[in-house]
This record gives sequence, C-alpha cells and structure tokens, in this order.
Amino acid sequence: MAASSKNGSNGKGDKTTRNLVVGMILLVVVAGAGAALASNHAVKSASKPSAVEATDGDGIGFNTSAPVKVDFYEDFQCPHCRDFEAVNNAYINKIITDGKIHAVFHPMSFIGNESVLTAAASACASDQGKFLQMHAALFANQAANENSGIWSNAKLIVLGHSLGIASTKYDECINNGQYLNWTKNVEDYAGKANINSTPTVLINGKPVPQNTYLNSAAFQAAFSSAGVK
Repeated sequence: MAASSKNGSNGKGDKTTRNLVVGMILLVVVAGAGAALASNHAVKSASKPSAVEATDGDGIGFNTSAPVKVDFYEDFQCPHCRDFEAVNNAYINKIITDGKIHAVFHPMSFIGNESVLTAAASACASDQGKFLQMHAALFANQAANENSGIWSNAKLIVLGHSLGIASTKYDECINNGQYLNWTKNVEDYAGKANINSTPTVLINGKPVPQNTYLNSAAFQAAFSSAGVK
C-alpha cells in the first residue's frame, strides 16, 4: 500500500493502465496472427522445380499420363511419415518407376525450419533426377527429435552427393535457397485442399484410409482396387 500511495495510484488510474496493457497485448496478438497468415500465403514469384505441376498445387510429379493419380502429402520431419515410408516405400517407388501411377509429391513444411530446408532440398534433387532417392534418404536419416539441428545446407549437399548428384547446380540450389519460397506454395495449396495431417495419400482424389498405412497388404489393396496392377 505504501508504494501505491507514493506513486499516486488510485482505482481509476489502475483501471486505465490495465486497459492500455490489455489493448497493447491484443494489438500484438492480432499483428502476429496477420504476419503468420502472410507468411503462409503463396508466393507468386517463387522459383519452382522443373518437375512441378502447377495444376496440382506445385507438387513434384511423375508419369503425368498414367490413368491413376496419387497425391502424397508428407513432412520429412514427421515420424509417422517415416514409419509409413519404411513399410511402403519400395512398393510406391516400383509402381512409379513402372509408370503405373501419376504420382504427385507435396513436401510439407509445417513442423519447422528443418522441414522447410529438407522440402526445398528435395526439389533441388528433383532437378537432378534424384527426387525419389532424396525422398527415401531424408526419411531414412530422420532425427529422433524435430528441429534438432541435424540438417544444414552443408549436410544436405553431402547427402545429395552420396546419392550420386554431381552437378554444382544442386549445391548452388541448396546454398541459394532456390526453392524455400516454393515450399510456402505447397503448404498454401495443402491448406486449401483441407489436408490436416501427414502422411495423407489420395488416390484419384479419394483419401486412402489411414488405418492401412502400416499394413502393406491393405495399403496395396487400395491401389489394386483403383486399377493399379
């Protein structure tokens, strides 16, 4: 009470001060929300990888003329995606390389900065014809904890080289952050498509039941039902 009296405080003054503080907090929250929305908005001028499909949310595509279209939404830091890939990667890669599906990969980046770095690196690898190899390697080398610092430009360059990427254009792509803004476009499209979890797999626009993701026989049966033999 002595301190309050010394500062000349009264009930009305305290209430005015409190209202000002609350108002400033609300202003900061609203401004922060606006900044977050802006950061997630598509970047029209974003550089895009050569295999990108603009009509499919800037996803990286394979076999565009195949009759069965499959969309894959994954985050390279997502542990469930890693487990999904451990079970199904060989099968998925085979039906892609055999030309049986029109595959579109949407590398997500919602978990954090290393999701952005790895998604952009996969696009750099795509330009060198090594997307599927990089895709598998990133999941195989996933850290135990998210945003742990395992990935940097230097380490992503070394990983690319280990996959047989020899072009200096790959190194430049990583170091210049060529596809960092592209990852925002992928996220923007996924949001509009109401994709709210990873992994998510769609066959001809229809979600594959998630309870099949770790059951290879059930997962492959979904493809067989769609005409993939």
